[in-house]
Amino acid sequence: MQKSILGAAGLAVALAALGGPAFAADMPARPYTKAPAYTAPAVVYNWTGFYIGGHVGGAFAGDNSLQSSDARFLGGVQAGFDYQLAPNWVLGAEAQYSWLGGGNNNNLVFPAGTVVSGRVADQIGSVTGRLGYTWGPALLYAKGGYAWRDGNNIGVTVAGAPAGFTTSGNSKDGYTVGAGLEYLFAPNWSAKAEYQYYNFGNTTFTAGSADVVGTRFNNDEHSVKVGVNYRFGWGGPSAARY
Repeated sequence: MQKSILGAAGLAVALAALGGPAFAADMPARPYTKAPAYTAPAVVYNWTGFYIGGHVGGAFAGDNSLQSSDARFLGGVQAGFDYQLAPNWVLGAEAQYSWLGGGNNNNLVFPAGTVVSGRVADQIGSVTGRLGYTWGPALLYAKGGYAWRDGNNIGVTVAGAPAGFTTSGNSKDGYTVGAGLEYLFAPNWSAKAEYQYYNFGNTTFTAGSADVVGTRFNNDEHSVKVGVNYRFGWGGPSAARY
């Protein structure tokens, strides 16, 4: 009886060995599947947040100004806040303060010999709003708002002696407009190039030497700046979109 059982088991093993290859041959081949190509995640830049920074550049007065028309060195600081509106617009506010290098006083000689001199301002500042359009790490923006400077000191002399006069107009408070391009070049860091125009109204002589009364001068400044900002916790790749 035991031999019969062992013989049956051996026969079953032999038949399985002979039938295995035939059964495998009847199964369909496994299809080849190529692994999907890797796609790098898209970087999303976020301009929202506070920032501080510094700038350097040059400034020069406009036409018909008592300020010196010579280009002067400009350097200062700025601070602000931006908020990115989905998906490409950025709204912000910025305060900026600059020191102006010394320039030559502008001396104007009138036909009767009266000399009017204007001392250049050495401080200038602004508080502005700004609106920008961003694509990737770049931000193109326009700005505008309130401007201030330390005044336009005027002197009048006749035949070398100081002469009395009065003027109208406010030469310290005004408005400013500008535009620039800012670029996020590293996490939390951005660089910018900017043009800004300042206008402080007009100065008109209302009394004094007859040859200067009624004369009007502009009070404006043009500036070109480059600067760097540090952005607190934002200002760089903030997320990855797959």
